[in-house]
Amino acid sequence: MQPIRILIADDHKLLCELWTIILSEDKRFSVIGNCEDGRQAIELSQQLKPDIVIMDINMLHVSGVEATEEITRAVPSVKVIGVSAFAVPKYARQMILAGAKGYVTKNSSKEELINAIMQVHSGKKYICEEIKELLSEEAFSDEKPAVNADALTDRELEVIEEIKRGLSSREIAMSMNISMKTVEVHRHNILKKLNMRNSAALINFMNTQSNSATG
Repeated sequence: MQPIRILIADDHKLLCELWTIILSEDKRFSVIGNCEDGRQAIELSQQLKPDIVIMDINMLHVSGVEATEEITRAVPSVKVIGVSAFAVPKYARQMILAGAKGYVTKNSSKEELINAIMQVHSGKKYICEEIKELLSEEAFSDEKPAVNADALTDRELEVIEEIKRGLSSREIAMSMNISMKTVEVHRHNILKKLNMRNSAALINFMNTQSNSATG
């Protein structure tokens, strides 16, 4: 049996390398490439025609959602598994609607990632347990969540990713080609939607997410 050929698309180089090592240790898989850019993900998918693309939802230049739409249109044989650092059902829904066959978070275990790959490769769909649990809670809860991460826009999520890199508002403005005032508006809206009083609380929230993803 030929190994499942995998392309990893994530703008965190260390995570790409970690997943490459983990999956390469399993003889069922062959990691044939990785990239940190949505455009590259589209190009490599068309050139290499992998069986599976592990696609981060937040990619440079072209988002994971847009890249997934293009890949599934141009190379229907390629199956995409969406990934996000945030356990937000909204992003899972966006990726599935874009054509992804599976979705996991960076909190998912190695075993769950492998299970997702095997299920999707066999023609099934896969949503990780964390997202399924949140969807279930949404369906049965009448209470408004304390942290409304589901309300964040794609642009606000991009700002959060830049903050996680340690960039100042000025650096974020330059990186995203927007004004500092726009960055500050995004930061204000992020705090409001996440029900947080200040940037310190936001940083603590992001650190908690990051620790969960790597733990």
